Amino acid sequence: MKLTDDFLSIVLNETPLLDVRAPVEFTKGAFINATNIAILEDKERHLVGTKYKEEGNAAAVKLAQELIQTQGQELRIQKWKEYLQKNPNALLYCFRGGQRSGISQAWLEDVGINITRLKGGYKAFRNYLMQESLDISASSKTLILGGRTGSGKTILLKNLKNMIDLEALANHRGSSFGNFATSQPSQIDFENTLAYKLIQHHHKNYKHLVIEHESQNIGRSFIPKPVYENFMNGELIILETPIDKRVEITLEEYIVQALKKYAFIYKEDALEEWAKVTKENLIKMKKRLGNEKYLEFKELFENALSLHIKTGDIELYKTFIKKMLVEYYDPMYDYQIKKSKIPTVFKGNAEEVLQFINSKEESIN
Repeated sequence: MKLTDDFLSIVLNETPLLDVRAPVEFTKGAFINATNIAILEDKERHLVGTKYKEEGNAAAVKLAQELIQTQGQELRIQKWKEYLQKNPNALLYCFRGGQRSGISQAWLEDVGINITRLKGGYKAFRNYLMQESLDISASSKTLILGGRTGSGKTILLKNLKNMIDLEALANHRGSSFGNFATSQPSQIDFENTLAYKLIQHHHKNYKHLVIEHESQNIGRSFIPKPVYENFMNGELIILETPIDKRVEITLEEYIVQALKKYAFIYKEDALEEWAKVTKENLIKMKKRLGNEKYLEFKELFENALSLHIKTGDIELYKTFIKKMLVEYYDPMYDYQIKKSKIPTVFKGNAEEVLQFINSKEESIN
């Protein structure tokens, strides 16, 4: 039966993966393009684990086989066959690359389907990704794109080939109102996906890695500390954008585009759900704002929301946004930049920053 530990090829090709671990394991963490079709469901896995602790490996294997037969071997094989018909180059894994994936591989061979499984399974591949993240982040020359909230950093990043969008990986904009309508990935999924992107970037032979200036946490996703420290050893480029333009960018991103995403999920309740989350985020800022300023922001938002509900007009949000940018976000940003030890190598508008980054980048391809 075929085994592979060519993890680099899996990452570069984003190879489909058939994960036969229990759903609870998959939910905790998996890989890009992995699909979970378990050989043991959560309850069965728990029973087997208990048997292993109490009576050892042989008894656990016997129980697993009994449970699988009860659940239906043919049903599992049929589901795997359907998946493999759509993904003929997929690879197979369980947690350690042992019995669960070995049994799955043997069953598939019995019905004429040859599939290669990962040597060492999920654990070995995960260890590879974490080590590569550390090594590549340490060796990369990082350009860190900074700038005040609403300056259009993410918009600029999308015009660069040599960037990694950390906020996109975390599914969060990295600010107090940064939630998206959909939830963030699990911490392990975030780390695994970041590793994929770092490896792929590294093998394109760019001279620099461009990332946005982030805290170690982006919402509830945390960049592993050693990787984050490596990132912050780079050079800082500051995008300067006039306040009125920042207000327009913020309105478009945090309200217009956000509501489109909410509408996709919540349909006619989109505005209500978005407003509820926004108010909750504002409450979380109360301690930092102080009660008086919190009440000012709250009133501005509610006035804008009321007009929005009655007439569909969103212009009044601009007053709320501008006050929030100038009185809340800008002082925090100025303080962080003042204490930052990252050397600033350039400041300019979007066109100037883009030109500067491109002038430093010479692809070796």
